[in-house]
Amino acid sequence: MALDEPKESDEIVKNDGVTYMIDKDLYNQAKPISVDFVESAYGSGFSIRSKLKSDGGGCGSTSCSC
Repeated sequence: MALDEPKESDEIVKNDGVTYMIDKDLYNQAKPISVDFVESAYGSGFSIRSKLKSDGGGCGSTSCSC
């Protein structure tokens, strides 16, 4: 996750008053994408979740915290 200027190859997504940009090709592979701000005893940060299609035709899920 980083700050950047929009490009023609970006998809612009607005959610709860926050605007996100993601590469259109990646967005089409990963959508739906969920971005949440999480606070816990270990700290706070963003949690990003998506469902990506695998080459085998199934779905997997990934998440990361920044």
